[in-house]
Amino acid sequence: MYELELVKDAGLTDGEAKVYIALLELGSSTTGPIIMKSGVARSFIPHILKKLIEKGLASYITQKKVKYYRASEPARILDEIEKRRQNLEQSKEKISKLLPQLSMLRQANPATDIQVYEGFRGLQTAFEHYHTRVKKGGEILSLGIYAFQEEKYHDYWKEDHEKRVKEGIRCRMLFNKGTDKNILKNRNSYKYCDSRYMASDVKTPSWIFIYNDVSQIFLQDKKQPVVVEIINKQIAETFRSYFNDYWSKTKPFQDDTTKDTKGKSG
Repeated sequence: MYELELVKDAGLTDGEAKVYIALLELGSSTTGPIIMKSGVARSFIPHILKKLIEKGLASYITQKKVKYYRASEPARILDEIEKRRQNLEQSKEKISKLLPQLSMLRQANPATDIQVYEGFRGLQTAFEHYHTRVKKGGEILSLGIYAFQEEKYHDYWKEDHEKRVKEGIRCRMLFNKGTDKNILKNRNSYKYCDSRYMASDVKTPSWIFIYNDVSQIFLQDKKQPVVVEIINKQIAETFRSYFNDYWSKTKPFQDDTTKDTKGKSG
């Protein structure tokens, strides 16, 4: 029901939303018709009505020892939404102040941390961790980037490069041979970025992202992308050593085209 979902957006539970809509339709009513109209179990009705009254969304009068309930004006829902927004803002402010302490708690644990992220949104979440972990002047490394990717990935990478440039983070990237030259040209058009082809002909369906003590392995499968994130200094240093060895065997990318591809596919 469309109305039900809208009312729930104000922060009401499913039962509260059903009872509130039933009250709107019934007008002044005792609990019997409310139960029938809302479809909510009798045992839950007293508690739900109490909550609606506390939120200012319902009221009652007593006639001959019988309570008659009535819904408040629907405009009250806007008040609830505003209250919810204010509470979220307050919570956001409190959590923001706590973030340094929470980060220290996480860093205090020296054990290896391994997380798995799935789907395109999960991939984005994992990848964007570097924005909060790498300081200005720091560097991120990408090893063995797969030659062929869906267009949505290229659009996303370009948006992230713009954000990376603003943060002053340096970037070195090694692409599999066979990757469209326009892609490397595009990546090199962004400040602080040096993109090159790998010297070997090895083709890797997954690629490795390295920064600080973090290593992330990306598999951009069309059906279900997967990212494995490993937070371990020794593992990150191992991957970084491999990267630097591969990098030492490469040459700077030579653009033999004149067409500007920034902002286009790639």
